[in-house]
Amino acid sequence: MKIDENFFVDEKARKGDFGIREMVESNGGEKILWEGKPDKKSYVLARIVRMMPIVLIWIAFDGFAISMIITQAKGMPLFAYFLFGGFFLIHLTPVWFWIANIVTAFKRLKNTEYAFTDKRIIIKTGFFAKFDTVFYSDIASLNLHIGFIDRMFKVGDISIKTNSGSSYMVEDIDNPYFIMERLQKISNDIKTDMQFPNDLRPEENHGYNTQYKG
Repeated sequence: MKIDENFFVDEKARKGDFGIREMVESNGGEKILWEGKPDKKSYVLARIVRMMPIVLIWIAFDGFAISMIITQAKGMPLFAYFLFGGFFLIHLTPVWFWIANIVTAFKRLKNTEYAFTDKRIIIKTGFFAKFDTVFYSDIASLNLHIGFIDRMFKVGDISIKTNSGSSYMVEDIDNPYFIMERLQKISNDIKTDMQFPNDLRPEENHGYNTQYKG
């Protein structure tokens, strides 16, 4: 079986090389058709903006409460300062989570990679590099999300839901409309071949005539 290695290459938009593909051989001749990483600016900015309104309100509320306590703290025993200090350290937990999410974004970005092969989708994410695999035949739905930040950097997110109910996200990738169309095509072709193999079709019904072996 011969696989077209340019299957995911948009010839109309192509300007030389994507600069994101590394050919990896695995699983007995499995071929990578496309491999990429999230756009750095979009990925990091999304994590800064995410939860920011809530965090700002939280800081404003606690800041006001702290200032009121300080102005009324004359003659308050020392242990009370530690008590209030510990309380607000805990109460500001959403702010610490937000800061930690931003600080670790670069590490998670470094570990995030996506690969579409002739057999499956491979998603590598997380601070400690977690690998997930989705076979095309197990895809229940594909959805494209283009948010405000995505539009700024001309990227998009592809949401993948499986028949088992699991969900995965391919985030902040370039050329999202084209990649979405390619994923839908290969998934539909494999499912069609599984239900209606080419060899069993009558001569007058050529079907998809795919090359994939799901």
